[in-house]
Amino acid sequence: MVEDIRAASDILRQGGVILYPTDTVWGIGCDATHEEAVKRIYALKQRTDEKSMLILLDEAEKLNDYVSEVPEIVWNILEVADQPLTIIYPGARNLAKNLIAEDGSIGIRITGDEFCIKLIKRLGKPLVSTSANISGMPWPAGFHKVDKTLLKKVDYVVKWRQNEQHHGKPSGIIKVGLRGEIKIIRE
Repeated sequence: MVEDIRAASDILRQGGVILYPTDTVWGIGCDATHEEAVKRIYALKQRTDEKSMLILLDEAEKLNDYVSEVPEIVWNILEVADQPLTIIYPGARNLAKNLIAEDGSIGIRITGDEFCIKLIKRLGKPLVSTSANISGMPWPAGFHKVDKTLLKKVDYVVKWRQNEQHHGKPSGIIKVGLRGEIKIIRE
């Protein structure tokens, strides 16, 4: 794992794109502040940038760095969430402009995955996380299900956990408004 974290963080710092395991499914990622790298992920996935992607953070305390105001209810939700949960926040900031949705929001998941936590800490920036598939195709249940063309188009493929028979699924998604209103997007 240590070698993968070093190699992946070096690639990310250079504006590269990686394929890596998360606490949900295998993902494609880049430095969430690097506009050209984000653009490249949209191209790899054959996806328009109107459909925003989420970012991973290693700890909830960093939310204030990337969201202008964290609704108070979020702290309670994060405390009780027992499964990976992506929360869409209004007022995204300090991120690549092409990563932020038209309404100014951004989806953020506080990862519980050891590899992702260590990678984000080493990088010192949030990590884009989108499922390792072509837009409209099924998400990969494990590394063995990742589209082979994607493997050839990223700059680095993480070796850590490739042999696991883990069959992950995407996170739940909710959207939270500034007054605490909640909309369930995906359970």
